[in-house]
Amino acid sequence: MKRASLAARYRPQTFAEVAGQDMIKAVLSRAAAEDNPAPAYLLSGTRGVGKTTIARVFAKALNCAHAPAPEPCDQCPQCRDIIHGGHVDVTEIDGASNNSVDDARALRENIGYAPMEGRYKIFIIDEAHMLSRHAFNALLKTLEEPPPRVVFIFATTEAHKFPVTIVSRCQHFVFRHLSEDALHTHLAGVLVKEGLDFEDGAVRLIARRAAGSVRDGMSLLDQVLALGGTKLSAAAARDVLGVAGQEVFEALFEAMRLQDCAAAADICRRMLADGLDAGFFLRELISRLRDLFFLREGGEAVLTSLRLSADEAVFLQNTARSFSTAHLHAAWQTALEARRGIVYTPDPGAALELLLLNLVMLPRLLPLDRLAPEKETGKTEEFPASPHTPPTVVRPKNPPAPPQADKIFPRDWPSFLAFCEAEFEAGRPAPAIPLLAGLTAEWQDDELRLKSKHGTQREQLELHREELLEALRAFGAKDTRLVLLDAPQKPSERELMEEFRQREELAPCMEVLGARLERCTEKTS
Repeated sequence: MKRASLAARYRPQTFAEVAGQDMIKAVLSRAAAEDNPAPAYLLSGTRGVGKTTIARVFAKALNCAHAPAPEPCDQCPQCRDIIHGGHVDVTEIDGASNNSVDDARALRENIGYAPMEGRYKIFIIDEAHMLSRHAFNALLKTLEEPPPRVVFIFATTEAHKFPVTIVSRCQHFVFRHLSEDALHTHLAGVLVKEGLDFEDGAVRLIARRAAGSVRDGMSLLDQVLALGGTKLSAAAARDVLGVAGQEVFEALFEAMRLQDCAAAADICRRMLADGLDAGFFLRELISRLRDLFFLREGGEAVLTSLRLSADEAVFLQNTARSFSTAHLHAAWQTALEARRGIVYTPDPGAALELLLLNLVMLPRLLPLDRLAPEKETGKTEEFPASPHTPPTVVRPKNPPAPPQADKIFPRDWPSFLAFCEAEFEAGRPAPAIPLLAGLTAEWQDDELRLKSKHGTQREQLELHREELLEALRAFGAKDTRLVLLDAPQKPSERELMEEFRQREELAPCMEVLGARLERCTEKTS
């Protein structure tokens, strides 16, 4: 005899049995208890979180022989017929295969008839986003002025495809992913009902792999149980699901500590040979880098919020001491940004290998300061160099500027231009050099007189006056007054074109979009 799947055998039959979605269950249960349902509901959310299940429970609660009641009894003929899909007044429609305007018109004609056996005629339309635009339009008037004792329930994974006119006529409930703890509790309860022995680590691994979907979790549990055995173990779950074990992460973090590229390449080769799930490995890697970052930054105080097993906590605490906070943050960000590219690239193996090499070589690829782990004294120690490469000196990207308060500045314009260029390249506030190009400058005691070539440049200088004054203060001329003189004559079109080509804000247009300047005239008021 064919064996039913766990998801089918343990499908919830009451609101109380549904895992998660507490707010939605409370609203619909109250509507059933007060016999006051809305004409239409829109249930949206990712796959396997209970949309269709709750729609069926709600249909039973409305048509139960003991209604109005907050829960269906599951014993009366009405409830039993709905459970077996044979109730004449509860219709489930697959939106993917019944999506034409003719289907919508046939549905609209059927709506006009009163319920035959139950208290309400209920239409559950699954995958409703697959309905055509004309089918939606055919339902508009019916949803706005529905006949009495008729309830529509739309279930969809893509609510953004619904016309606004339909959404506005429905009560919209968004189903959320289940937390890892809630899904772990649900799966463990199923195993207890099945009378199976299991390791808690195996159930938690499956719950993490399911990513908040109850149906995915039940399917994965079915898949692992198909291996057989007297006990569900974490090792068996990893083998069946293609999930990297603790030893893979231990080897990777050791390679990162030693900057050992050969070891990283070997780890990637073994992972691909073992058929490990690259997408889930990246999720696990990102999660562990996040945990390492918070452990390095917050110490044991953050352990309670990370939901780690005893072995994982010891391993991550010991590993966190080998890296600085900046190093872990950079590794976390690198892995997070690379994840989407690896999953969707035509060659995920090569992309994964590149990511692992980038993580190992971070101290040499990024100009981060304090990549070395900090000692208790507060000083930094040298990061261990790889045996395969010579040591490199990591320099800070933006060295702090020397104090300028007591500096006697040289009163010449070229020195100030060189100062601004150095500040701008170092990432500190300073006017861009093209703004100052071609100016005639004259120092007179505490006054700097700048004469522009034309009126457009004068306007730009006025806009950046505060930026110029700030640069002068950093240069050492903190009490200098800035005087902008009128342009002696209007610029030629060629001069204006040359000036605008140097504008930084136009560079992306020219480089990315291939734009070019055709004509340039001076602004007139």
